[in-house]
Amino acid sequence: MLNLRRSRWRVEMPAILTAVEEQRGHLFPWMPIALALGIGLYFALPRDPTATETWASAAGAGLCIIAALWLWRLAALGTVVCLGIGLAALGLVRAETRSAALAGPVLGWHYYGPVEGRVVGLDRSASDRPRITLDQVRLTRLHPDEIPTRVRLSLSGLAAEAIPPPGAHVMTTAHLDQPRGAAEPSGFDFRRHLWFREIGAVGYTRVPVLIAAPPDGTQPVFRIRMALSDALRDRLPGDVGGFAAAVTTGDRSGVSQSALEALRGSNLAHLLAISGLHMGLLAGLLYGAFRGALAAVPWVALRWPLRRVAAIGALIGASFYLALSGGNIATERAFIMVAVALCAVMAERRALSIRAVAVAATIVLLLRPEALLSPGFQMSFAATTALVAVFAWLRDLDAPRLPRWLRGVGALVISSAVAGLATAPIGAAQFNTMSHYGLLANLLSVPVMGMVIMPCALIATALAPLGLEMLALVPMGWGISWILAVADTVAALPGAQGMAQTPPGWVLPVLSLGCLWAILWQGRARWLGVVPVVAALLAWPEASRPEILIEDRGGLVGIMTPEGRALSRDRGAGFVAGIWLENDGDPASQEEAAARWTTMSQSSPAGPITHIAGKRALAAWAGCGLGEVVVTSVPLDRDDPKRGAGCQVITPKDLDRSGAMAWQNGGWVTAAETAGARRWAGQ
Repeated sequence: MLNLRRSRWRVEMPAILTAVEEQRGHLFPWMPIALALGIGLYFALPRDPTATETWASAAGAGLCIIAALWLWRLAALGTVVCLGIGLAALGLVRAETRSAALAGPVLGWHYYGPVEGRVVGLDRSASDRPRITLDQVRLTRLHPDEIPTRVRLSLSGLAAEAIPPPGAHVMTTAHLDQPRGAAEPSGFDFRRHLWFREIGAVGYTRVPVLIAAPPDGTQPVFRIRMALSDALRDRLPGDVGGFAAAVTTGDRSGVSQSALEALRGSNLAHLLAISGLHMGLLAGLLYGAFRGALAAVPWVALRWPLRRVAAIGALIGASFYLALSGGNIATERAFIMVAVALCAVMAERRALSIRAVAVAATIVLLLRPEALLSPGFQMSFAATTALVAVFAWLRDLDAPRLPRWLRGVGALVISSAVAGLATAPIGAAQFNTMSHYGLLANLLSVPVMGMVIMPCALIATALAPLGLEMLALVPMGWGISWILAVADTVAALPGAQGMAQTPPGWVLPVLSLGCLWAILWQGRARWLGVVPVVAALLAWPEASRPEILIEDRGGLVGIMTPEGRALSRDRGAGFVAGIWLENDGDPASQEEAAARWTTMSQSSPAGPITHIAGKRALAAWAGCGLGEVVVTSVPLDRDDPKRGAGCQVITPKDLDRSGAMAWQNGGWVTAAETAGARRWAGQ
């Protein structure tokens, strides 16, 4: 047996070495993938690494990278293995250090009382309410070490009538709570999302927000952004002005909920976010303008390196746009990608290549490792990688070329189709929606974005000091009106939007790795990437959803029936109800799902289910029987005589410890168990 194994080793190793040797010169794009594997492993851990484990991982990463450098010319396989392990360990360590660096107090109980702080963020909630984010927070009766670094408040009632200016110190009376966990076990973790934004409490206020002190001048860029947003909305009223502010300053608070839904339903919502499209269009326009202007001066054209100078000017303009747009994660990512491309131009390298995309992804992951989990990171790099790969293949393809006048149209159609296909699985997994006419909407809208809206925004900026900005804002408004009309029309088409259920957690990573293997690996072995892609796509629709779901405060229960999920209430806990139905791939509204709640639907694998919502329902409740599961949204004493022997009663106190609950595969699973002992989970 030993000889057979040795013989097999002698036969197989040369083949492996040959395969790795063939990849020399093509291994650099795998670097961010190795980093991403380490970061993904960190977020999948059941607990935070200890300090000793972190130091050991850092030392291991360093040793592996040193070993890879030593083996660089001696053993190709050893180099690849050592470097891959080292980079994965580096990704894990970077994610841990980033998470620890953002550690701050998290409110552990309900707080009602005075709240003071400085306005550092303005946006809107999913229910279309204005929201403010405060730092330098002061809360009464709390020790300074217990006060969160930042809090976020939704404004409703009288509070929504006067939104405070950025940088102002404000005071109000508000309800605050700790950030809520996932709406269901293994679902999107809101606490983790807010942890990396240093928000330790969320809440709302219905009373006016009073300005205790005017802006202190410490946030000039933020105030300029908001002033520009207000000016755009004044000159271009309605959703047109809100759209203009969104693509100029990143402020989407002026876009109505109906317009947002139409843009999402037509797959045009990406036009609102300042992403790679906007940054690329702006940088391209500036690069062309600078190069054209310099070429018009013969003395300069003959003596200066025009491409490099134009790239420097475009990079400065993109940096200004980054600052003006607020510098959120998506915009930072887009800026890094554009900066890498412009630096490649300065170095006389190909601006758009797989290597450039890999450099941008590596920088983003090292700066913000949590970006790996964001849909924006996944979709933007999926689209960019696919576009670069497809156009490189077309460039090398020995086929007749289109006439010059058709090349622009062909490039637009191909880029829209490729980007849409590359991002469709991510959009379906993250947002549970699929736009069936997204290609049509993008073909009608993206050219307007590039040829009308972005150039007019640049021209308006140049004319603003002269008071002539309306000369450019009017045609900019025409372009935005066209895009909004396309969104309304396409979203209203029959079957414009489909629903998809949330896949198992392993599906998207395996699907992505298969696609990346097919793109990056050189040689016929690249087709092995089709295997994980097919396996992931086949497993997606076969995934089972939880038979029972219980909201983390006991306010809602959902039971899966042949008609879809039946909800115990037609109102209340609407945010959670929407998430459950979306994850099921169910287009029903909460009212429609509540109509499924009948005596038959309350029969579940865990036993008969009774939901008690409110004190009146509790007073009218006769008690539970053998094998019954009772979920109550109000406290119930353990010695209450209505608790029958042999029944299970789930109270708000139980849910405080467990979080949301689900019955799946024959047992109860809690959000606390799936979240693990992580610092953002408060464990």
